[in-house]
Amino acid sequence: MLLDPRGPRFAAALTTVVLAVALVTGSGWLVLAQAVVFALTAVHPRLGPYGLLFRALVAPRLAPPAELEPFAPVRFAQLVGLAFAAAGAVGWLAGVPLLGLVATAAALAAAFLNAAFGLCLGCEGYLAIRRLTGRPLAARVPVRSR
Repeated sequence: MLLDPRGPRFAAALTTVVLAVALVTGSGWLVLAQAVVFALTAVHPRLGPYGLLFRALVAPRLAPPAELEPFAPVRFAQLVGLAFAAAGAVGWLAGVPLLGLVATAAALAAAFLNAAFGLCLGCEGYLAIRRLTGRPLAARVPVRSR
């Protein structure tokens, strides 16, 4: 299955805002909420909360995408984000603020890179693993004319 790569980038922008606020406030509950968003999106990237917002509010105002990307790298990236957000939430909520700070900051940095520059670290990691195991996967696929 394929999806519009602008959707995950939009999600990364929202994630950047959520994690920046969480980092400034030290809110473990906000980081936990973001972890839930990562988990839901990992199940099905198009049906995650931010993906639904993108499809309902943003995508109708855009031209059709020139290329699409496979679900698998996005799903993997969401799982990586989930791991960092879960660690951050545990840190903040368990009274280990250094863990909360470091894990949240790492997730924020990755989300920012995707939102600002289109560089999805989790996606690139997934594609590298596929290449190393001899099962390469194209990062993007051009949309065919209809």
